[in-house]
Amino acid sequence: MATAIYAIGIGSNRRGRHGGPADEVRAAIAAIGGLVSASPVIGSAPLGPSIRRFANAAILIASDEPPPVLLARLKAIEAAFGRRRGRRWGARVIDLDILLWSGGVWCDPRLTVPHAALAARGFVLGPLARIAPDWRVPPRARTVRQLSHAVDRPRPRA
Repeated sequence: MATAIYAIGIGSNRRGRHGGPADEVRAAIAAIGGLVSASPVIGSAPLGPSIRRFANAAILIASDEPPPVLLARLKAIEAAFGRRRGRRWGARVIDLDILLWSGGVWCDPRLTVPHAALAARGFVLGPLARIAPDWRVPPRARTVRQLSHAVDRPRPRA
């Protein structure tokens, strides 16, 4: 496979062996490798029942791995950081998600790229818009910047 560019979303809201959530995010960036560009680490409110704030970032990496192989490597990094599978929306040392792939769309039982919830998550789109604002997101080909503005725009009341 030719070298591809991937956008990876990174989040943490629990201390780990590298320190606080922002330290865990920075350590994950180093562990992933292939760095092309990184957003600043930003704080965001939690989703769901968790009460801990998240540290979030997005990175662009270059990799020769196809999406399922990269996903397996990211899951291995999560495990090495102490991520335990369990409650959805729960506290986590690290969360690594493939958001976009320069190859376009990938869909199999374990992985969907673009990330299925990308367009609805301001805490992901904000950092991603800092490093890849003009990346067109399939299937509608809106840019990351457009999606970021749309997710934050107030909706008219019915």
